[in-house]
Amino acid sequence: MTALALGLVMGLSVWGIFAGIRMYRADAKLPTDLVLALEVGSTRTGAVDSLVDRLGMRYAPLVLRLMGPKLVAKYRRKIDLAGNPSGLTIDRYAARRAVYGFLGGFGGLVFLVKGNYLLAVILFAFGALWTEVGIWSAIRIRRDVIERTLPDFLDVLAVVVSAGLGFRQALDRVASKYEGPWADELRITLRQMDLGMSRRAAFTELRRRNDSEQVAMFVTALQQGEELGAPIVDTLVALAKDMRRTDAQNARRKAARAVPKATMMITTFMVPATMLLLGAGLLLGSGTDFSTITGK
Repeated sequence: MTALALGLVMGLSVWGIFAGIRMYRADAKLPTDLVLALEVGSTRTGAVDSLVDRLGMRYAPLVLRLMGPKLVAKYRRKIDLAGNPSGLTIDRYAARRAVYGFLGGFGGLVFLVKGNYLLAVILFAFGALWTEVGIWSAIRIRRDVIERTLPDFLDVLAVVVSAGLGFRQALDRVASKYEGPWADELRITLRQMDLGMSRRAAFTELRRRNDSEQVAMFVTALQQGEELGAPIVDTLVALAKDMRRTDAQNARRKAARAVPKATMMITTFMVPATMLLLGAGLLLGSGTDFSTITGK
């Protein structure tokens, strides 16, 4: 029975390899949006990701249909929050889910048949979670970078506005001097305003694209200041001070949470190991004749 299962797995693997090569070399007619997805961010996508995208792109519509509209909308928002890392789009995400899911599932079945359950579980988890891990990591890193950049940006913006430039021109001038995810978000917002979107709607979209408390504070303060007619310079300076105060409080909370974790690690691992070393040293240094204890 085991030999039959192994033969079946080997046969499927050979068929999968030849099918993948044929699919990669075939000139498949893809929908326009999927062809565009292959081109978007191609300069930022590595060779491995590009190969995976091309292998899995024909299965992307099937994956999206299986996910359903609600789940597609949820992951589309996650990709936006991650800033489209390496040119990632919802179609590229579906393509990678198809390829990594197949590799993880197939490899997991091979090791499951061989009885290596640990590697089987690892491969199943790889197929199910590898794409999500990259998105989760990109969201966290991007949010941290934006929250570190925002207070200094507000200080510079306040100085430029106080020098006499209008808010729109000052925003464009300061954004051109910055690099990174926050500068990219501002350029998108400015482009939306250039295309006719109102400032309130553009900044509302900015808040929607970023899962950051400080970005929400920035947009809310601007909108409230615009409604109440408050001086924009005073609003920006006060907001920068509030953000730095919030960062200091978050740093203290993180440090407070780190102390119990460090104590637990020391108590669990370092103290017993130290006691064993001290005991062994004392015992070996005492000159005890172990033959009287073992009888040998």
